[in-house]
Amino acid sequence: MRFVGCGPGDPELITVKAKRLISEARTVVYSGSLVPGPIVDMCGNAQLHDASGLVREQITDLLYEGAKAGPTVRLHDGDPAVYGAIREQIDALAGMGVESEVVPGVTALLAASAALGAQLTLPGVTQTVVLTRAESRTKVPERESVRSLAEHGATMAFYLSVHLLPDIVKEALAGGCPPSTPAAVVYRASWPDQAVVRGTLADIAAKTREARITRTAVVLVGEALDPESYEHSRLYDKEFSHGYRKARGA
Repeated sequence: MRFVGCGPGDPELITVKAKRLISEARTVVYSGSLVPGPIVDMCGNAQLHDASGLVREQITDLLYEGAKAGPTVRLHDGDPAVYGAIREQIDALAGMGVESEVVPGVTALLAASAALGAQLTLPGVTQTVVLTRAESRTKVPERESVRSLAEHGATMAFYLSVHLLPDIVKEALAGGCPPSTPAAVVYRASWPDQAVVRGTLADIAAKTREARITRTAVVLVGEALDPESYEHSRLYDKEFSHGYRKARGA
């Protein structure tokens, strides 16, 4: 039994391993609202089950019965480890005697940063990326509030939160981010209808509202998106030695 990430949307961003596994599977359980049709078409002769209208127990039963019959895949958008609810599925199947393997995929954050042409970690700006979500019906630990995370000055990426963008802006400002902090929203990163909204904390909420983006988007905030300045990497500096190259003159 395998949990497989199919990437952010572009069928060419699925991994070679994931493509092989779904083409060989006898049973594939996927979320029809999140996995694009061209990737579903790669599943060959597998028995397909759309999980978008199912509850946890129904999905587990399908995976269990499938695993007993032959190669079975739970196909996740992006990477299964990021908001994929795989822990509860793996544990439930383990209790039924079914072992699981996780096959990673390209997560939406990476497709979003590519769409922006951004480097999320820049020397002299930040060396940290925070991947999180804003609190709504799903609670977030207080230590992980937007306000607390904003204090670090790291690049922040928010999943499942674009509808809460005004709250994100308010809390990021309260955490010490200046209104001029670069921000962006990438809708359906790597899909044919991908849309990008760029701005700052001062105007990103209004711009996103004007673009009528309310779901299926990644929100990014941080100086690395549009830095005023940054340091060059020391890895390729002529004065810097490492295991594969000596500094010039050394």
